[in-house]
Amino acid sequence: MVWYLNILIYAVVVLVMVGIALLIAFQEKLVYVPVPPGLTKSYPITPARLRLNYEDVWLRSSDGVRLHAWFIKLFPDCRGPTVLFFQENAGNIAHRLEVVRLMLQKLQCNVFMLSYRGYGASDGFPSQNGITRDAQAALDHLIQRTDIDTSRIVVFGRSLGGAVGSVLAKNNPDKVSALILENTFTSVLDMAGVVLPFLKWFIGRNVAKAPRILNCLVRSPWSTIDVIDQIKLPILFLSGLQDEMVPSSHMQMLYAKAVEHNRRCIFVDFPTGMHMDTWLAGGDRYWRSIQLFLEQNVSGNRGSNKHSDTETR
Repeated sequence: MVWYLNILIYAVVVLVMVGIALLIAFQEKLVYVPVPPGLTKSYPITPARLRLNYEDVWLRSSDGVRLHAWFIKLFPDCRGPTVLFFQENAGNIAHRLEVVRLMLQKLQCNVFMLSYRGYGASDGFPSQNGITRDAQAALDHLIQRTDIDTSRIVVFGRSLGGAVGSVLAKNNPDKVSALILENTFTSVLDMAGVVLPFLKWFIGRNVAKAPRILNCLVRSPWSTIDVIDQIKLPILFLSGLQDEMVPSSHMQMLYAKAVEHNRRCIFVDFPTGMHMDTWLAGGDRYWRSIQLFLEQNVSGNRGSNKHSDTETR
């Protein structure tokens, strides 16, 4: 009986080690999906097809990588908020044009859509360090523009884009007016426990210090849970409760961590929202929630927001 238990323990240990080894070895392919199966890296459509007023923008990240973006305006002289939009993981910015078209109409805003390195027409290969540089390049470009109100730049990130946007907002509190997160995960390590359930017993947040140890081996940890409480800007959390990819508990944990240090946090959930369709499932309530958040927190005078102390749940 003892030998049987020993073999079972060894088998479990080997299985865990193999799982972690695979996670480390193939992490970029697991974390980033610029080209989903059956699709191509090129853009299937452009904003012109939707008759949107847009500009092709080419940027250089701080490490020299050439990046592509679309800057889409509601109309040429629109001085409303400018949304710096960071997309979900799979696919490219062209796959988000339909929701951006509605965003323009519902929010009366401009939208800057960045292709991360390795995505769409951008050069390079995705990594956390690289994408962080890309996001900074996009924000720096917007700050230098004279055709928008630079005091009304709002970072909007979905899923992976929420992790990207959180880092950018933390690093640029004086350049960003507000942050919107939708269906964002707490960290890549926590998501590993979702994709490979047996790993959660070894790398979950209930295992003391495990995430910190493994972060040394994970090249793209995207630990939003460790960033969110450092952001003092107004934050809107949009959560689809039927999210089949990122458990909705991740958004609840992010909100709980953020509100400990930031009273300007709003959490809105959508009972039928899934990972990719919360904006559809939420209907008018989804857009009204964002409209109200922008009206209350993005007035065009960044300084006027600093004394607000309102929490809504």
